[in-house]
Amino acid sequence: MGLVSGLIRRMGGGRPVLASLRPGLDAAAEWLARAQDATPDDGVAAYYDVLKKQWAASYPETTGYIIPTLYDYAHLTGRAEFAERATRMAVWESEIQLADGGVRAGNMDAPKVVPTIFNTGQVLFGWAAAYEQTGEARFAESLRAASDWLVAAQDDDGAWRRFGSPFSHAGVNVYNTRVAYGLALAGRTLGEPRYIDAACANVDWALTQQQPNGWFAHNDLEHNDRPLTHTIAYATRGVLEVGAIAGVEAYVDRARTVAAAVAAGQRRDGALPGRLDADWRSAARWSCLTGNVQMAIVWLRLVELGASADEPDWLEHARGCIAFDQSRQSLEHACGARRGAIAGSAPMRGEYMRHRYPNWAAKFYMDAVMRYMAATGAD
Repeated sequence: MGLVSGLIRRMGGGRPVLASLRPGLDAAAEWLARAQDATPDDGVAAYYDVLKKQWAASYPETTGYIIPTLYDYAHLTGRAEFAERATRMAVWESEIQLADGGVRAGNMDAPKVVPTIFNTGQVLFGWAAAYEQTGEARFAESLRAASDWLVAAQDDDGAWRRFGSPFSHAGVNVYNTRVAYGLALAGRTLGEPRYIDAACANVDWALTQQQPNGWFAHNDLEHNDRPLTHTIAYATRGVLEVGAIAGVEAYVDRARTVAAAVAAGQRRDGALPGRLDADWRSAARWSCLTGNVQMAIVWLRLVELGASADEPDWLEHARGCIAFDQSRQSLEHACGARRGAIAGSAPMRGEYMRHRYPNWAAKFYMDAVMRYMAATGAD
């Protein structure tokens, strides 16, 4: 297996066996630390480019949702330095927050400095976690300002049509339910029901875009007819988590429909196709490693929320995706910019983040592993 960690052995038929999780979890956390240290600020480099052999600039959007992951990891392992890193990230996010409360699009070296809906929604996760962990008022203030900006930018039907990113597909995006999830979390953290109401309004709109088989229209960065598992998972988890926070079981049921449809297409090696068409058929030969573990998290959340006996074996599906991603993680690579990282695609020449290691792949891998460990007692 070359530089791959070798923690996975394969049984007959290509079914992956999940071995020890802790080495890969630690390696991913340490890679994120190096990605933070690679920048001149306290944000996390968006990715490492293998062909250029260089780190990208800090990415406010994903740094925002890395924050709760590092707090969770610090609590799990007792490694307080990761909580300190998370707090530094949150302070930096407050320092660069735009005057209107929004968060800028793109990386810190982006040619345009404009607020965008999705990025703002993702940093809510970081400010909420930092406020809960530290009690510092500055994080509550940033959380409130960003939430107010999102509510003001929302259309009457619950969708967000203004302030889209200039660096992604134009138009309305169903995966903004991930923003709604952040708003609902902000509402719970700050005791502001109107944020949860706004989150529900967005999910209500998103469900008008859901087809009878569960597939979402208008749900990709570029190709709405064959969305990434990355954006499918964003949309699905947003619906699921808003339902859990707001106590709307119908939302959870709608997310469960998607979860089952995606699980039905899981490959024997544990991976998911990188893209799925409107009939839930594979639309890519490569796999999106981020989407794999994001869907694993959705399945694990359904277990946490109480799956019934007639549902798919969510734990088994999660295990398969985590095992596949684990098999693509190198724990011995001589290059610290690659050791412990998770690539965009498998193989790396695949369409999504080609030849790059995005920071959000490591983040979602860590989240999936920690949830799987909590659900099963695995280590």
